[in-house]
Amino acid sequence: MPRRPRLLFVATEDWFFASHFLPMARAGRELGFDVAVIARERHHRRAIEATGARLIALEAERRSLDPRALFRQVMALKRLIAAEQPDILHCIALKPIALAGLAGRLAGVERRVYALTGLGFLGARQDRLAEAARFAATNWLRRVIDGPKVRFLFENPDDPVTLGLDPQDREKVALVGGAGVDPLILLPSPMPPTPPLKVALVARMLWSKGVDLAVEAVRLAREQGARVELTIHGAPDPSNPKAIPEPTLKEWAARPGITWAGPTRDIDSVWKAHHLCILPSRGGEGLPRTILEAAACGRPILTTDVPGCRSFVRDGQDGMVVPVDDALALAKALIVFAGAPALAERMGANARARLLDGHTERDVMNAVKALYLSLLGVPTTDIAA
Repeated sequence: MPRRPRLLFVATEDWFFASHFLPMARAGRELGFDVAVIARERHHRRAIEATGARLIALEAERRSLDPRALFRQVMALKRLIAAEQPDILHCIALKPIALAGLAGRLAGVERRVYALTGLGFLGARQDRLAEAARFAATNWLRRVIDGPKVRFLFENPDDPVTLGLDPQDREKVALVGGAGVDPLILLPSPMPPTPPLKVALVARMLWSKGVDLAVEAVRLAREQGARVELTIHGAPDPSNPKAIPEPTLKEWAARPGITWAGPTRDIDSVWKAHHLCILPSRGGEGLPRTILEAAACGRPILTTDVPGCRSFVRDGQDGMVVPVDDALALAKALIVFAGAPALAERMGANARARLLDGHTERDVMNAVKALYLSLLGVPTTDIAA
């Protein structure tokens, strides 16, 4: 019996893979691949293994940049990759790409997929430190760990340009519609009564997500007489140096019109209870899943003019796009939505249609399957819809 092709993912955390990338594991399984995932294990083994993939646990501290620790991680990854002997190595997010990309090259794996789910710090800041970091990252990605059978996978057309790649170069770059969501599970529902305008922010509690801007925008809108309420869903990420401290979240929640509800898995209920999705991102996004989920539920999006967000939300059609770091512009948009309930309903319907046009889970799975098959030299006509 011939050996099945092997697909090996490398991600930071099992929860991150389970939250965003299970469709890619399922895509590999649909192609008949033996699929495995290397990640730090916490509580999501069962969700990953439900796809038919195997979870290979690897402990590593995400925050550490100690060269000795990074070297140990590369060597540990090399051993695991060499033991698996994958036909395709799929690395997810910048640090796993940097480390596992090198480990994969050292282990002799030529077919490597680098999935840039967003540029994080590299994309969110424009100061000299970020510019130097972008230069270093670009050189590492394009010179040290690139290769003739390496493909870069992006969620928006801006990020390839930042790294000196042509988003139209189909021999090197693949674009997918974010992580994709299932529009048969997340369905539109009637808008709740107004007033007040109920706004939700669902994200990791990081400064880069602009949670503070949303809080300030609600304060400004309420000062102008708009009846607006904000619910914040999400948890601090202790392993991320840019996490918002819990005391700060509690202080915000003590303000009028603000509720911090903590993390949630019941996304459907969140959007049934709210009129509007807000994500005032400062940048570094790929294509935020929270935007796709809100759109699937027929909710408009208020976001900022940054890669990923602006590539999905068409200003004035699916929601509103305002300048970065501009709480006043956010407040003005909230006042408009609060005064025109029918506007939110119309834009929400547009957002749902936008999602169905290339951003569903099946769309993403088919795009990833085409990428895998192209790396193996198999005609993409073999993809089953």
